[in-house]
Amino acid sequence: MVKPGKYNITAYQGATYDLNLTWTIGGTAVNLTNYTAAMQVRTAANASTAILSLTNGSGITLGGTAGTIDVTISSTTMGAATPGQYVYDLELNSGSAVTRLIQGTFQIQAEVTR
Repeated sequence: MVKPGKYNITAYQGATYDLNLTWTIGGTAVNLTNYTAAMQVRTAANASTAILSLTNGSGITLGGTAGTIDVTISSTTMGAATPGQYVYDLELNSGSAVTRLIQGTFQIQAEVTR
């Protein structure tokens, strides 16, 4: 079992958000071939509705043997998001195990220029 890393995010309403990670164990990249990924942002962990929901090919790109994870939220999606303080986590599924890789707060700061 991998303990999730804590990573607090500040994103900006109306601006593209990018997060680029490489998952390594003992300095070696984890082969993410055949993995799926999901990330959700909610008002609270027990909230029934997600504010943002990303998956492979829809905001998340996995880099196979390089172990990279690229998260991109478009400026259009961020423009429609309500500013506030939320929580999120990012999970990777190998088919036989689910790993919560990172988790934390997801703050959206209000846009002034429209």
